[in-house]
Amino acid sequence: MNQSTPDTPPRIVVGVDGSPSSKQALAWGSYMTSMMGGVLEVATAWQNPPSWTGIADDWDPAAEAGAMLSECCDEVFGTTPPKDLKKTVAAGAATAALLDVSVGARMLVLGSRGHGGFTGLLLGSVSAACAEHAPCPTLIIHGDGLPPVAAPGADRTVPVTETAR
Repeated sequence: MNQSTPDTPPRIVVGVDGSPSSKQALAWGSYMTSMMGGVLEVATAWQNPPSWTGIADDWDPAAEAGAMLSECCDEVFGTTPPKDLKKTVAAGAATAALLDVSVGARMLVLGSRGHGGFTGLLLGSVSAACAEHAPCPTLIIHGDGLPPVAAPGADRTVPVTETAR
């Protein structure tokens, strides 16, 4: 159960898919956590492919998703991640997984665009669905600006979007 109780600190959940937009959301999620207190929970989701044809027998999608999550955290935070950082790798469709992880959270933070194919859209399908159905307030990050004050562990010398291009 993800619900905050008097014994557990509040959580800010950030959805990450490896895209530049999700890395920007991670920087903002860290800032929001540093301002409000609590735990920064970084979440990603994976799904089995519709067909296993041509996929190596030893492929582990959960491990691959976890590695991507760690790489994103390393890129955004460098050698000083937030002390209360929690990484979550969930099985299932991204929207459903993020909605589930965000139950009881103080806030859900998402980038405006993920790895989808329609670059002209202002809001990705996962972000739009989460904004509509999330059980907590949802912050969608647009643009490439960094948080106004450096979050603990954030490297403000290189904007996240420039390292991800």
